[in-house]
Amino acid sequence: MSDHPVKTQFAGLCHKHQIRDCCLCQPELGIPRKRNTALHALTSAALVLPGLLLSTAEAANASLDSFNFQYNRFQEGKRNLFTVPNKLEPIQADVIQASGMVSLSDRVKFSFNYTRDVWSGATPVTTSPLVSGGNNPIPKTEDGRTFISGASPFATNPPFGSRALKLDRDLNPIGQDGQVDTRAVEVLSSASPEVRNAADFGLGYEWNEAAVKFGGGVSIENDFKSSYGNVSGRLDFNQKLTSIKSGFGYTSNETSAILDYDLSPYLTKTAFASQIESRGGSEILHGKRQDWAANIGLTQILGKNSLIDANIGYTHSNGFMENPYKAMTVIFVDPEVLNNGLDTPINGDVRALLEQRPNIRNQVAISARYIQYINPLDAALHLDYKFSTDDWGINTNTMTANWIQPLASGWTITPRIRYHSQDAANFYQPYLFSEQTFNANAVDALGRQVYESIDNPDTLFVRDENFNLLDGNGNLVDEALISVQPKKTQFDSEQLPDNFSSDHRLSGFGTLSGGVTLNKQFAKGIALQAGFEYFTRQSALQIGGDSGGSFGDFDFYVASAAISVNIEKLNFADSGSTGSGGHDHSRHGKKKHHHGHVPAGVMFGHMLDKAGDFMVGYNFMYGRQAGDILNGTQSVSDQAIVDQGCSDELNCRFTPTYMNMKMHMLNIMYAPTNWMNVMLMPKFVDMEMNIRKLDGGPPAPPDVHEHTGIAGHTTGGVGDTTLSSLIKLYNAPGHRLHLGLGVSAPTGDTGLEFRRVFKIDGGLIHFGMQLGSGTWDFLPNLTYTGDYNRWSWGAQIGGVKRLEDQNKSGYRLGDTFQATSWGGYRLTPWLSTSVRGIYTVQGSIHGDFNALNGRAGPMDFPANHGGQFWDVGFGVNATVPKGKYAGNNLSFEWIQPVKDDVNGFRLERKAALAATWSYHF
Repeated sequence: MSDHPVKTQFAGLCHKHQIRDCCLCQPELGIPRKRNTALHALTSAALVLPGLLLSTAEAANASLDSFNFQYNRFQEGKRNLFTVPNKLEPIQADVIQASGMVSLSDRVKFSFNYTRDVWSGATPVTTSPLVSGGNNPIPKTEDGRTFISGASPFATNPPFGSRALKLDRDLNPIGQDGQVDTRAVEVLSSASPEVRNAADFGLGYEWNEAAVKFGGGVSIENDFKSSYGNVSGRLDFNQKLTSIKSGFGYTSNETSAILDYDLSPYLTKTAFASQIESRGGSEILHGKRQDWAANIGLTQILGKNSLIDANIGYTHSNGFMENPYKAMTVIFVDPEVLNNGLDTPINGDVRALLEQRPNIRNQVAISARYIQYINPLDAALHLDYKFSTDDWGINTNTMTANWIQPLASGWTITPRIRYHSQDAANFYQPYLFSEQTFNANAVDALGRQVYESIDNPDTLFVRDENFNLLDGNGNLVDEALISVQPKKTQFDSEQLPDNFSSDHRLSGFGTLSGGVTLNKQFAKGIALQAGFEYFTRQSALQIGGDSGGSFGDFDFYVASAAISVNIEKLNFADSGSTGSGGHDHSRHGKKKHHHGHVPAGVMFGHMLDKAGDFMVGYNFMYGRQAGDILNGTQSVSDQAIVDQGCSDELNCRFTPTYMNMKMHMLNIMYAPTNWMNVMLMPKFVDMEMNIRKLDGGPPAPPDVHEHTGIAGHTTGGVGDTTLSSLIKLYNAPGHRLHLGLGVSAPTGDTGLEFRRVFKIDGGLIHFGMQLGSGTWDFLPNLTYTGDYNRWSWGAQIGGVKRLEDQNKSGYRLGDTFQATSWGGYRLTPWLSTSVRGIYTVQGSIHGDFNALNGRAGPMDFPANHGGQFWDVGFGVNATVPKGKYAGNNLSFEWIQPVKDDVNGFRLERKAALAATWSYHF
């Protein structure tokens, strides 16, 4: 997995990549610092209220119970490759975060945070002289220009093999025009999308003038796992005008990195040979690391309009500190040639070595914040400064200014500016020179050339003065019976520095950014937030001048949107609001029966009754396919798939073993009238698939992408966005009927591609792994619900009609029709169950990819999609009946396939799970 700046910005990945010095990555107590959330924005806004001024820690501890949902998009600009046009897609990441705080009692609070991010794009793997040709063009043109490959550039006429680089006698690179060219360039490699999941929890207890909190969490990726725990405390005195806080944390990290298939053959890994495991066609580099951290801070309220907050922290890290996806370009120069007294150019042997960093790091960070309320403007100014230093030679300075300005009608705007400067690590260099040969001819104690058997390299020979071949006992060998080659000895690692890295994040640079956050606070405890910040990262912005070179300069931005639900401000118990759970909690505490529940897997199943009502909700869906490949309703053999599964093409080499789909959806509903509701439902999806070779499958055709190694495929990001209206047709006691008319906007990407492997483009990834339909779709549905005493029932018919002939990738998904009916029984006033039957029919894909697709198996052919499906669902629904959480509704449904009748050849379905949370007011 390649790394990138967003991974050091977003929580969890700072520890993986050891870049806490980035202006976006500042861990505290061994835990990555969370992103600014809507809750933080609300707290910040509260600081500008006249007479109310809290420190960040106090505000967090005094914060009301809340739930928050946030989406972030990180987008990096393209890197400058100078002489080669850059057609690689730059790094991007989509991140969703759900968090909350719940009071278990007056003094005990529980907090949680879940983060899921998906990233993809091209990232630097090393830096090399520009004239060495690190970013090799591929043999195709577009508009008369040649573009670089879509992934690892090392496999094409590699500069990291035996290719020579011309140098002058001062070791300056020389271009093809014979002129010295000392420019460096980042060598890029791309990767298929990758997913990270992270979760952490906290439990705190508060006294009148003190507080303590225990926390822990885990961050998991395909190649990395981090787990941590921490404890922190706060003591107030001086009538709570002064607070002392401290904390301790421990983090354990485990790396299991699958080395780049293209880079690995050209990569020297001698220093890590004992840590590399070969398994399933992949090389896996293992490493472990531990971090211990402590900090102490002081918050002092200076007056009713100002405060200062100061902290000092220390972190000790040891273990595997390297980034396993970073290489160091080393140019080996024969010292005999260099020092032969001539002035002609010489050749350097350009190679790649895995980077080596110190296995210990000690870091100290000092930070201060000053907050001033500006009474005439009813605003607040936040000034932050942080300095950090470590024993790697990295010193950082970060300065941030925020102006928090409340506006009319609950709006708040917060412009900000930030500057960050970092010194380079003392072992950072763009590339290295080593005055020795990479490979030298081996000689024995008598100075004779040593040879090895080509068939058995452990069998050694020498040649005598007459060039006769002798074995280890000095006996003459018949060369007609054996093939030999000169034995080579590798370079002397003792002549290299102990540590070296060309990771651009360890270089000297400066970052300047500006951004704005807009927050809308609704009277009922709902807040919406949107933010944008643009960054420029340049070596020339470093304090003290340009020490890194402009080759690493780039721009990027972060955009965010969030919703926060403040539970206590909603005042569940007294507001008279109605949760979607089906009970009305009036101001006088009386309950009346409302509506029966619809199962969690039913979309568009209920309406808000009154004009002005809102509902916010979260839907999660999980689906799994695994087991046999079906043709119609029957399981088929590998040979049948090979013979018939790929439209008579000789391309059936692989078949899926499993596929998992997860969808997260935010549900916002509003009733502008008593008879109509409008809905907005953005989605975030990710998919995972693994495949196996088919028994009896043909070999891969020449120049066709071949799936390699143990890693599966992962995709994820923003899915299609649904906008819908629900229209009430009939409403009588015990019976309701409404019509849904919606559209699905094609916000999900349908152009995701495999990374290149062994110089071969993989092209577009499988149909089912794309993030959306790619077309505008019409979503009609008709829903009937009824109830009587404890019983409830309902039915729905609906479908998806594609409104365009094809998407940007050349195809359109089949139309869908679904009919479902259910019955439910209320066990208690707050708990009910349901049983549901579902019938779905989906058409096959029309058209085909209009760009390259690897055609590896049945999943890549349009005819092998769609079918008829029968399912049964078992659900449970719970609504909090009273207290401050009254009206919160949780619903779960397990959906079990009963029968599949598929089009063509498809993997059978195993199960699905739907879960929802909602509250309407």
